[in-house]
Formats: sequence, C-alpha cells, structure tokens
Amino acid sequence: MKKFAMIGCGGIGSYHLEHLMQYEDIEIVGFCDLLLPKAEGFAQKAGKGRAFADYREMFDSAKPDAVFVCIPPNAHGVIEFEAIKRGIHLFVEKPMTTDLSLARRISAAIEERGLVSAVGLQCRYDNINEPAKGFVAANRIVAIQGSRVGGLYAGPDWWRVRSASGGMLAESAIHQMDMMRYLLGAEPVEVFTMARRGIVTNEECVGYDSDDVSVTTIRFEDGTVGTMTAGCYATNGASFDSKITFSARDSRAEYVLCRKTSLFGVEPESGDGGAGIVKGDGVQRRNDNEKGIVTKSEVDFGLICDRAFVDAVITGDASEIRSPYADAVKSLAFVLACNQSMETGLPVRVA
Repeated sequence: MKKFAMIGCGGIGSYHLEHLMQYEDIEIVGFCDLLLPKAEGFAQKAGKGRAFADYREMFDSAKPDAVFVCIPPNAHGVIEFEAIKRGIHLFVEKPMTTDLSLARRISAAIEERGLVSAVGLQCRYDNINEPAKGFVAANRIVAIQGSRVGGLYAGPDWWRVRSASGGMLAESAIHQMDMMRYLLGAEPVEVFTMARRGIVTNEECVGYDSDDVSVTTIRFEDGTVGTMTAGCYATNGASFDSKITFSARDSRAEYVLCRKTSLFGVEPESGDGGAGIVKGDGVQRRNDNEKGIVTKSEVDFGLICDRAFVDAVITGDASEIRSPYADAVKSLAFVLACNQSMETGLPVRVA
C-alpha cells in the first residue's frame, strides 16, 4: 500500500485531506506544518499519520511514496527538490511558485527522475468541460472573454501581499486562464495588462498591497484574441459576472467555472445529443432567447483530480492526470507574463 503525506496544514490542505480520507487503498503517514499544532490537528482529524514540524524529519521517519505540497506560493523550492531527490511523487498546489525559472527547474528535475506529478488545477476534471470542448472543436473561435472578480479573501496574511501570492491573477485567476488554454487547445503568445489600485484601502485589509483589478488582452497562437479581467474589489456578487465566453461568428459558449456550461445559438442534433450550428441567412438575429443548452457541474472534480494522482502513484500510469507539473508551468508562465506587463506597462511575450 502506497504511503501519502502532506506539507502545509491550512485551508487548501484540509480540502485535499477530505479527499484522501475517502480512499481506502492508501496509507496516510504524515502531516507537516511549521506550526506543529496545525499538523497535529490534521493527524487527529485523519485518525492516522504522525505530525511533524520539519519536512525532512517526516521524509526520514514516515518515508512517504508521495506528498501533497500545500504551502504559500513564495515558499516553494527546497521542499520539492528534497522530495525529488528522494524519489517522492509530487502533488503541488497552485500557483506552484512566483518564480518561473524555479518552476522550470523543478519540472526538469521531476522529468529526469521519472516521477508522477500533478498540480491543483482541478477544474480540468469537471463534467462541464466536455460540452465546452465540443463547442470549441466544432466552431472557429474568434474571441474569448474571461473574468474572475471576487472580494477580499479573509484567509492567510500572505494572500494580500503581492510579492508572496503573485496577486489576484496568479493566485486565483490562474484557474480561468488555465481553462482558457485547456478548452481552446491553443497557447497564449502575447499579453498586455493594465491594473488599477486604490479601490481597496489598507483600512479594509491591513497589509494589502496588491492590484484591485487588472484587465489583460491576449493573443493566442491560433489567432484567437481575448481579454481577462481579474479583481478582488467586489463587495457583492452582483458586482461582476465571472465566466469565460468563447465566441464564434453565430454562436457562443459561456463557461462558468465549477458551475455550468451554456451553449447559445446551437441546437441538439437528432440522435446523439450533440450540438449543431443554427445558420443565419445574412440577417442578424439572436437565437439565445432561452437559457441555452445547459450542462451543470455534477461531479466532485476535486475528488477526481486527487484520485487521478493517487491512481498514478499506485499504478505508475499517469495518463489520467490532466494537469501534470510540466503543463501547469505553461499556465504559470501565462499569469506571470501578465504580472510582468502590469509592472512594465509594455506587451510581454509569454515565455
């Protein structure tokens, strides 16, 4: 039975622990956090595994086959390299780091050792992806419009510090930007990002120094152009509609992360339930007076994501992992290019 451990016993670690506790074919052997009581709380909740304050001690004592790394973005590096040196498979939460060159060195080391890897971009496992992918495959996408706007996160202090979290684009909106890549099937090649600050005050959020909102224009390798709006200024859900719209000439797909995909301007084909385009006759009119053809999220995609990693560790077959570390580096490069553009005021090629 394969042994699993966790480093970082905070909110996202708890999310993964809920999943690991449902798997009866693995052994949970250790939890590590700089604050030992947090690790002890995880061990108590799991009813198994020892608590550690030093990850090297955990590696020496518990000897895990795989580890979930759930730490702040700016804390990555030495942990991954130590695990790789010991041949320990890695599940790393996003964003994997705020340093792209470091991420690439980690990716190369994982590949060199032939280890299983995965990154917590779990939205790739949702059932709403299939109709969205089908729509993109059946239509020439002209433009994409994405957004992720929320409020101030009342979580750990590092979240509000841009140098620690990478800001809203890297820490949160990376999910939407990853799904742009995944659903479109084309890589971004150039971005230009403008940001605004001063809406959220230090009185509202002590220590906050991040961008309140940013708007990015994107050019993809296939010629598709897009925009992405990311912000944490909202005080009410009515402030902004967070979704990704894939627009074709006579139809569109609206992809609401973790909730639903709605297709407009298409109708089911007879027999197989697929989508056929409703062709126009030169007169512009809308075919989306209804709510569209809706597919709702009906699976626990986070559970599926973690299970894919667990199965890969057990079997050695990583083909079901949809976001291995090497691919996730491309999404990281995407958001970090936006940050660079924000800082320089210039368009940036996605490296």
